[in-house]
Amino acid sequence: MMRNKTAFFSTDEDGWFVGNDGARGPWNANACHAGPVAGLLARAAESAVANKQLVRLTVNFVRPIPMGGFRIEIEVTRDGKTASAVAAVLVDRDGKIAATATSLHLVVEDIEQIPEHAAAAPTRKGSKPGVFALQRAAHGLPFFSQAIDIEYPPGENHHPGPTTAWMRVPPLLGDETPSPFQRVCPLADCGNGLSRIMEVGEMSFINPDLTIVLHRLPESIWLASRTESRWERTGIGLAHAELFDENGPIGIALQSLILRPLQH
Repeated sequence: MMRNKTAFFSTDEDGWFVGNDGARGPWNANACHAGPVAGLLARAAESAVANKQLVRLTVNFVRPIPMGGFRIEIEVTRDGKTASAVAAVLVDRDGKIAATATSLHLVVEDIEQIPEHAAAAPTRKGSKPGVFALQRAAHGLPFFSQAIDIEYPPGENHHPGPTTAWMRVPPLLGDETPSPFQRVCPLADCGNGLSRIMEVGEMSFINPDLTIVLHRLPESIWLASRTESRWERTGIGLAHAELFDENGPIGIALQSLILRPLQH
């Protein structure tokens, strides 16, 4: 069983989302980790299109997402027979846009003619508990790392380089069970940290966006990411993650990266 951990977010009396310690990111004491935020954006998109499966979520992070409170506004921009789309805007307490998102939802059909196939996937057998890639935050306060459970398959660890890791996360909100897509979001945004090329004290590798595409919804609580990052001397990078549940592949996550040396 998961250790008793506080949900990523609470809501105040006005319905604004407020970050708990686990929602805090590693770079700014007052800013949220993007993964749990993406989960709330997925939650909003799914609430707007109840008759189709959410298959893609793309988030653009305009400015730091405040721990102190934000709300999400949504609009259904396409409502077709087989496909729908949603646009979302995340607004802070000053009325400034902190993030935007778009989502694609497809109708589910049972097509027996499609053959089942096995795909190479990591297994949790033999995996051992470990520490998250980023063990210390720049601000010294509790953050995302302390909110999650993580395991590494044999031969894998938290050091820089291409990495496979299993993760289990707390709920987004204390009174709700997250949907399968929502549960993927915190892990999906960890690719840049899991597969970093240099340590956090040497280089910042912040992602201004996140795209998650799932061809199958996860069925297990433990989820895995097989991630590799590419860093270029232009200061631009890309983290590419293959996502899995305990039954096999479920999709991919992509993050563009802004790379900047840290001053000592």
